[in-house]
Amino acid sequence: MFDKVLIANRGEIAVRINSACRELGIKTVSVHSVADTDAMHARLSDESVCIGPAAVRDSYLNIPSIIAAAEITNADAIHPGYGFLSENANFAAIVEEHGFTFIGPTPAHIGMMGDKVRAKETMRKLGVPVVPGSSGALDDVEEFIAVAEEIGYPVLVKAVSGGGGRGMKRVDGREGMTEAVAMARAEAQSAFDDSSLYLEKLIDSPRHVEVQVLADQHGAVVHLGERDCSLQRRHQKMVEEAPSSALNAEERERIGARVVHAVGEIGYRGVGTVEFLYQAGEFYFIEMNTRIQVEHPVTEMITGIDLVREQIRVAAGAPLGYGQQDIVFNGHAIECRVNAEDPLTFRPCPGLITGYHPPGGLGVRVDSALYQDYTVPPYYDSLLAKVIVHGSNRNECLMRLRRVLEEYVITGVETTIPFHLKLIANADFANGAFDIHWLERFIAEG
Repeated sequence: MFDKVLIANRGEIAVRINSACRELGIKTVSVHSVADTDAMHARLSDESVCIGPAAVRDSYLNIPSIIAAAEITNADAIHPGYGFLSENANFAAIVEEHGFTFIGPTPAHIGMMGDKVRAKETMRKLGVPVVPGSSGALDDVEEFIAVAEEIGYPVLVKAVSGGGGRGMKRVDGREGMTEAVAMARAEAQSAFDDSSLYLEKLIDSPRHVEVQVLADQHGAVVHLGERDCSLQRRHQKMVEEAPSSALNAEERERIGARVVHAVGEIGYRGVGTVEFLYQAGEFYFIEMNTRIQVEHPVTEMITGIDLVREQIRVAAGAPLGYGQQDIVFNGHAIECRVNAEDPLTFRPCPGLITGYHPPGGLGVRVDSALYQDYTVPPYYDSLLAKVIVHGSNRNECLMRLRRVLEEYVITGVETTIPFHLKLIANADFANGAFDIHWLERFIAEG
């Protein structure tokens, strides 16, 4: 096992990783920007190192500074968390070249799955169902039109290196293709420094269902069920739950087995999430995230398995020590992302936290880096906390979630708690009658 781990992240995920390390008897090093000097993750770790100014490119994306921090503190390994450098194959390679262990997949696997076209083709060859579309990146508009007319409109023009909805445009007919390709290419170049685009069939009203996998370095692979992440605003997830109310036991076993087979065939290590669109009993692979997910707690709540702890153990070379037959799913879990945003306009609202009191009780978990008198900086993601509840069934979860959100006190900044209370009072949400477009309509209707 490692003696010391450097946590190359901030906020609630850095606090979460620190906790997992402590429970394994591992010392921790946090890195922080000037703006995060008083942040909780910097306070809780055994050591902390300032790696640059507030701007992410000068701090949390500053690879030389992170490596230097690991060197001067004699860390053994680096955990990237999520976001920032977590899916940067070059960073993973540099970490290993400097003699540290990267707590995540190999650089090769990160690169493979980071290229959306290559990932899709790899999964297709391994028997995982994929969304119909181009077999690779396309160049001119006529190629896009030819593929679109073969698979049928509507279609999505997508960035090869895409994510978060950037570099993605819907096209409903031939006449809209030229503009969509130009806009998507410009967005992709700006966001990812890669203007490559491909085309996919647009699945009209799917659910977003993702399968959590875990693999060690000795060939053992298990899946830990699925999460439903259909409630999204501008392609950003807001509420996640496990299991999905849209799937039955046979579908769950079928897609889980296919994912385990595929992940095993490529020799993957660590945690990963294989994401699908699901509609009318059919699954369509869209991407694989090679990192811990923001929504990992709902899986932990229904399985009792600490995914961050397992990440660290696997990276240190330990075997899983259990098989698929040992994974037991218990009850239901729902997670709400509480952001420092206006609950009506979703405008970011950084500022001083003048009052803070998190909820508690049976089946309640709050992952956060907040504390009273902390100033939420304006430079980073607006996520303040994740509220996770567990119950014997979905209805019990919803009742508990309402109580918990009503008890949660955060003053000094606007938050999305009122939005979540309105959401869970909606009959369609309560009945599980939604798809990936439903939340946008709910918001638009006020």
